[in-house]
Amino acid sequence: MSSYDPGLYFDELFGSMDLPAEHTALIRRRLAALNFDELRRRAQDAERELYNLGITFIVYSDKDAVDRILPFDVIPRVISAPEWSHLEAGVKQRVAALNLFLHDIYHDQKILKDGVIPRDLVEGNHNFRPQMIGVDVPFDTYIHIMGTDLVRDRFGTFRVLEDNGRVPSGVSYVVENRHMMQRVFPDLMQDIGIRPVDNYGHKLLDAMVEIAPSGVDDPQVVLLSPGTYNSAYFEHIFLAREMGVPLVEGRDLVVDNDRVYMKTTNGLAPVHSIYRRLDDAFLDPKAFNPDSLLGVPGILEAYRKGNVALANAIGTGVADDKAVYCYVPRMIKYYLDQDPIIPNVDTRICREPDALQYTLDNLADLVVKPVGEAGGYGITIGPRANKAELDDCRAKLLADPSNYISQPVVDLSVCPTVCDDAIEPRHVDLRPFAITGKSSWVLPGGLSRVALKKGTLIVNSSQGGGSKDTWVLEGGAA
Repeated sequence: MSSYDPGLYFDELFGSMDLPAEHTALIRRRLAALNFDELRRRAQDAERELYNLGITFIVYSDKDAVDRILPFDVIPRVISAPEWSHLEAGVKQRVAALNLFLHDIYHDQKILKDGVIPRDLVEGNHNFRPQMIGVDVPFDTYIHIMGTDLVRDRFGTFRVLEDNGRVPSGVSYVVENRHMMQRVFPDLMQDIGIRPVDNYGHKLLDAMVEIAPSGVDDPQVVLLSPGTYNSAYFEHIFLAREMGVPLVEGRDLVVDNDRVYMKTTNGLAPVHSIYRRLDDAFLDPKAFNPDSLLGVPGILEAYRKGNVALANAIGTGVADDKAVYCYVPRMIKYYLDQDPIIPNVDTRICREPDALQYTLDNLADLVVKPVGEAGGYGITIGPRANKAELDDCRAKLLADPSNYISQPVVDLSVCPTVCDDAIEPRHVDLRPFAITGKSSWVLPGGLSRVALKKGTLIVNSSQGGGSKDTWVLEGGAA
């Protein structure tokens, strides 16, 4: 570690000159006592075990390596207790505002009538579901599971990069990363005081039971998966096992008289709550995509009549649209009369003429993102793009400005990472997961994704990123 240099970036293990990370002192001392060969050996042991356990994801765009393990770095990302209190409060605030927004747009639409958010931005959104207008959901909760992507700038300030309120993934790696560290690095973790993550499955099951139709004494919960070829199928298996509920596909369910049943060897069994891991478009071929073979015909009507609960609710995709994201601070003020605890990254909506012109004039200095893409696809990072890439981005902006937002390049914080020949700084982000039924609970920590390619800012696993264990400290570790 003596030659380690984070440069001008904020470092998650060391902090900065203005904000030193005193809470990681003991962890740094223990890491310093290990030589590099020992770190590499343990890292290789961890990677081999991940492979043997089948902890994988699918990359559809890679014809040579479709099924792969998520690379795991053994140096943890550490969050102090005060830092976590701040983040936890900010995530809960954001979830509350987004749920109020979703209830509003599918009911009275006050925020649209008051002109806080443009009506066409919401009702013209491809994730807006008119079928949900007037439908009441338990506790007015639409986003039961949310992943909020956070970044930290060079000044140590956390900012929200985007919201994931449809089918956020990655929580299985949070739990498995902790198990891996407990096996590979028990000496590093000893007596540190790290908040546990093992109870996520229990918390998720509790929320699924809470939202079940009233009058059911022992609700049957299932996890609905698109099947084995889905990129997150490992996670579907993991979460069904953690909750102790059946893992089903669309063909395993049937709707009869507006009620949902599961096919079993003993006949049809009622189903009351469904944690669904497929998008709205594929959920019900009678209501959405008629060509879908993944969903359950008639499930929308069963849901509208309150005979089954769905998490997340149909139509939540409006709330995690990258253009709507820009308005979340205004939602927080409008619904909660509060300022955002965690600020957004400064964002311009290219559908607005002034924002489009600014983006075109400063293209080489900005990050341009399509509003409907995920996984790091379609992003142009101006300072790292060549002329052909910038010209292509400019043409796409002019052809369809409504499909893009632009943001300044955020100097993402870094964390020491075991590379081929040395420990080097690599950029990281953080995705905390919140579960909401009657109230919200946030898993202590979250998924820390790391950009393993030197110099890149894109941390997504589909773009070659990996992950780290995220330690939230119960107190100080001196």
